[in-house]
Amino acid sequence: MAESPRKKARTEPQKSDVTVVLGAQWGDEGKGKVVDLLASSVDVVCRCQGGNNAGHTVVVDGVEFDFHLLPSGIIQQNAKSVIGNGVVIHLPQFFDEIEKNEKKGLRNWEDRLIISDRAHLVFDFHQAVDGLQEQENHQKGQGLGTTKKGIGPTYSSKATRNGIRVGDLLGDFEKFREKFTALVGMYSRMFPSLHVDIDDELARYEKYASKIKPLVYDTVSFLDKAIREGSKVLVEGANAAMLDIDFGTYPYVTSSNCTVGGVCTGLGISPMKITEVIGVVKAYTTRVGDGPFPTELKDNIGDLMQERGAEIGVTTKRKRRCGWLDVFLLQYTNKINGYTALCVTKLDILDTLKEVKLAVGYRLNGKKINYMPSTASDLSKVECEYLTMPGWLSSTEDARDFADLPDNAKNYINKIEECVGVPIKWIGVGKGRESIIKIN
Repeated sequence: MAESPRKKARTEPQKSDVTVVLGAQWGDEGKGKVVDLLASSVDVVCRCQGGNNAGHTVVVDGVEFDFHLLPSGIIQQNAKSVIGNGVVIHLPQFFDEIEKNEKKGLRNWEDRLIISDRAHLVFDFHQAVDGLQEQENHQKGQGLGTTKKGIGPTYSSKATRNGIRVGDLLGDFEKFREKFTALVGMYSRMFPSLHVDIDDELARYEKYASKIKPLVYDTVSFLDKAIREGSKVLVEGANAAMLDIDFGTYPYVTSSNCTVGGVCTGLGISPMKITEVIGVVKAYTTRVGDGPFPTELKDNIGDLMQERGAEIGVTTKRKRRCGWLDVFLLQYTNKINGYTALCVTKLDILDTLKEVKLAVGYRLNGKKINYMPSTASDLSKVECEYLTMPGWLSSTEDARDFADLPDNAKNYINKIEECVGVPIKWIGVGKGRESIIKIN
């Protein structure tokens, strides 16, 4: 009996190895360090969303690298780095970032960096508009704490279908000129105080076009081929789950999807190809800018966390607000992202505390709730139910194995794992690569 043509058409399921690293709180969890750690054994490292509003710090041999647009894996000589279609790119910042990191030791990046031709461009006027919009919001008492990097206006241009992509810059320059002029005209009508020297900007972008052209590629095809050939792919999420435009503390959020769905739309990777989702969790909670923050500490403990943790935004240079670890929040972000493992960072910052607390439940209007409030108004009214645990009052900085940690520190980690229901595979106790404990 002849074999069915339908059977012939079937192929064996593809074996893929795509690991995703995501922020599980409000950002600044230490994702860059985790990506750097994992990137040493992968073939491709990707950024899938956001722009230079993100800030990832990696410390290598005492040298501190700050990345905003570049994937943190760019310092790994063995891996390709991809800036995907979901990222919005400010080219002046991009080349400035490369120059600064070259001075710190970044080498041969041109051979390892690939940029999607579908990624949208952030222009200086987008940044100016961002500032003007924030100024208007503040005057109304509705400031959002934006980074003023032009991210929101650029994603708005993308959504209204008059945005400009990298591929437009590398195509017919006269058509690019027309699109650029039209976009400036639209914003100038909206904001009469906005001034843009169109000829000067076009001359500048004509030079950028020749500089960036060797790096631009159809990243969807590149990643599909890499996965089919068995390459290990690592995806670095920017921002974090509670800043996601759909699932975060809206409107105090970023303008992209920084949960796991943004990986698929921001790179063109099928969800079926994702094999592991790692949530990065700071051992306490921080956030930059405005917005509700249920566990925030406005006392000497919050000040101590801020000081010991050097909680200053990499991008904004603003002090981060600090509070106890919110495991109720982590349960919520786990529902969305489906973490397969967690990495807890900055455990050492809690070394001097006599006791530590975990927010294990929320009460709203006096009633216990089992959901994350969808409005900032309701979340700001939440009262936390805390579990208080004894601190360990000893340094964890030299620990290189879970067994080296003080018993109370182990208990704290175990309780986080128990509450979230996800295994903790890594613990950070310092700045450098060497200060991450791996739990087998």
